[in-house]
Amino acid sequence: MRGERILKPAHLPGQNPASPDDRLKPMPRGRFITFEGLDGSGKTTQIRRLAAWLERRGHPIVVTRQPGGTATGDRIREILLDARVDSGSAGLAPMAEMALMFADRAQAIAEVIEPALEAGKIVLCDRFTDSSEAYQGGGRGLGSEKILAMHRLICGNLQPDLTLLLLPGFEASLARARRRNRRDEARTGKNESRFEAEEDAFFRRVWEKYREIAAREPERVVRIEGDLTIDEVHEQIVEAVAELLVTAGT
Repeated sequence: MRGERILKPAHLPGQNPASPDDRLKPMPRGRFITFEGLDGSGKTTQIRRLAAWLERRGHPIVVTRQPGGTATGDRIREILLDARVDSGSAGLAPMAEMALMFADRAQAIAEVIEPALEAGKIVLCDRFTDSSEAYQGGGRGLGSEKILAMHRLICGNLQPDLTLLLLPGFEASLARARRRNRRDEARTGKNESRFEAEEDAFFRRVWEKYREIAAREPERVVRIEGDLTIDEVHEQIVEAVAELLVTAGT
């Protein structure tokens, strides 16, 4: 008949048509995995290896870092890590440092982390609020209460599903970080050694605060300690991540 519309079935013969409710189901939320530890603990290497492991298994991933990971964050990173910032008479005040860290984090959550999680992706993040609690709360002596209050206010209390805390030998970590920064400065002309210029006592406080966080939140934080090989650390990370994904049904 002229003008007649013929509606074709939206499914193949032998298949069950999807119900309207099925089609409206939201995409499962992704998983948020953070890496923590002193500079020189091997985070960068292990994030790269975990990303490759996940991609080989077909998981969509996003890799980011803090500070940085966005155009705004990269500009904040320059202020926070540039050793020249403290070359003046006063330097960067601890509260200003903390505020900049959270400004960077708020932008990263809005621009990178939340969109990726909403899209069902696995986010691998080099540092998150545990770093602020360890470095500003412990190292700078601001205490955990201020950091956690800022996290609730600025970050909406977003929590990682899993945190991998790398704690190799203290002296070895610092030595690696300082060697790396000298090498990077020679190659790029950038001096991101503002934190590495601190005394060892500062890093001892950071180290102890990290251990305190792990003891407080053992369900979230997996602590990987000792001077292990790269492969040994990777094996422990894969075991923890695989357990998370099985539990999440991913």
